Amino acid sequence: MNIVSDTGKYFLLMKRVFVLPDRSYMFFRQFPKELEKLGLQSLPIVIIISVFIGAIMTIQTKLNTENPLLPTYSTGLVTRDTLLLEFSSTIMCLILAGKVGSNIASEIGTMRITEQIDALEIMGVNSANYLILPKIVAFVVMMPFLVIFSMAVGLIGGYCVGVFTDVITTADYLIGIQYAFIPFYVFYSIIKSLAFAFIISSVAAFYGYYAYGGALDVGKASTNAVVNGSILILFFNLLITNLMLN
Repeated sequence: MNIVSDTGKYFLLMKRVFVLPDRSYMFFRQFPKELEKLGLQSLPIVIIISVFIGAIMTIQTKLNTENPLLPTYSTGLVTRDTLLLEFSSTIMCLILAGKVGSNIASEIGTMRITEQIDALEIMGVNSANYLILPKIVAFVVMMPFLVIFSMAVGLIGGYCVGVFTDVITTADYLIGIQYAFIPFYVFYSIIKSLAFAFIISSVAAFYGYYAYGGALDVGKASTNAVVNGSILILFFNLLITNLMLN
């Protein structure tokens, strides 16, 4: 019954969020700050993880497919398609759910328990729209750029394996990442990332907005935001994959 109640509260909150702002200049003042905080500040973790994952996938694929019947370019092809189809969209979003989701939930949750949201409501401000809309829009806008950046950096990580080790030659790797390239895979990943960005930001905002109590409840709200956001990402990953690739 709690799931039904929370789902109803979530949709009612989103109804309050997605209305025209009373003061549009306030939205456009907050929007660039959220772009920087939720998007640009996530770049370092995206770079670090993508480089190492790209390198690790290249090494593991090469070492586990030592077969003279397989073409030499198969390692690059497998690395490319794994990055494009799953890692840079789904796995990266699961990682960002921990960073961005907990950030949003704790920020809004702290405002709730310190009664800042109540003060906004008393002043006649639509607090849900004022606080949550810039975060959701900014993260949805930034996510495709983070995903494309992750793809590029992951492929560079695989290329570095060929440069700095003798596991694979750079020529074989480059042929593999170019062979039978399907541009639709990039479009598919971007569509998934947009859905996941909305899930991460809106679910985190929901748990933060309804965090009542003390500092401990802010921590619980952050945990719930990350856990439930991750579950929803996995569910919608299955749904979108079935719809777009079936």
